[in-house]
Amino acid sequence: MKKQNWEISYDLHLDKYRELDPAEAAERTNLEFDAEQSRFILDALGFKLYAEWPDFKLIPDDFENCPKTLYDDFMMKVLTMRLLYLGVYAPSTGAFKAYRELPWGDVYDANFNGRCIKRFAFGFGFKPDAFAKAAELLGGIKQDLGDVSYDFPFPGGTSCRFILWKPDEEFPPSAQILFSDNSVLIFNAEDLAAVGDVIISALKEMAAS
Repeated sequence: MKKQNWEISYDLHLDKYRELDPAEAAERTNLEFDAEQSRFILDALGFKLYAEWPDFKLIPDDFENCPKTLYDDFMMKVLTMRLLYLGVYAPSTGAFKAYRELPWGDVYDANFNGRCIKRFAFGFGFKPDAFAKAAELLGGIKQDLGDVSYDFPFPGGTSCRFILWKPDEEFPPSAQILFSDNSVLIFNAEDLAAVGDVIISALKEMAAS
């Protein structure tokens, strides 16, 4: 889905979001709802976000340091609304899967590879230190895979694993993005591509800061 289409999708999802029962949504997604402030409380990439209800708005607890992508990007807004009116919380077993291994992944894998994996590989493959710095600022959990790798907690109890391999004399930089096995209970194929997009954009913001 093109980025401008997410703006159209935002309006369509807003009606469904307004109709949800906040208490039921909080129980179903294992997220806190602050009835006094009328807002859900979420954690994304090391930052606390407030999702207002019924008129949706994402507000970071730390405006000064939170990347704009996490509260102003239409993809993130739609992902948050979909999580709250459709998502079902289930803990991960600790396993991670490649996009192509997900139920519908083989159909969309080529698109995901170009949209996210190559964007990540060529955006940070020649500057792995910048990736590590940005990952630390986003609450990334360092892993011992590839040349540099981090897990990124995402709303809904899901997590994404970003693995980077630096270029050498024979090969260009390469990368892999994996998703915790509970991701498919919350997000569909297009959603998970958007999750990758959002994290990469946030990484680029933090690397440039």
